[in-house]
Amino acid sequence: MSADTWIHDPNAILDYSVDWSDWLGSDTIASVTWTVPTGIVKASQAETTTTATAWISGGTAGTEYAVACKIVTAGGRTDERTIILRCQDR
Repeated sequence: MSADTWIHDPNAILDYSVDWSDWLGSDTIASVTWTVPTGIVKASQAETTTTATAWISGGTAGTEYAVACKIVTAGGRTDERTIILRCQDR
């Protein structure tokens, strides 16, 4: 499975979400950890029982950033998805 790629303006604060509902089945998200590389900032995060969202700011135009979303489920499963933020001025 390839990572989703999003365009991110360095001056924006935008929300990026991972929908885990297909993978979860009847399980639910218990906790979420977003990991962002140096150069961008996770302003905040939130989750529902099936979706994890991070608000991201900053970055340098022309740079791609791999952002990881790791969840632990109520049933004790752990998984991680990575999204790519391609930073460019809009």
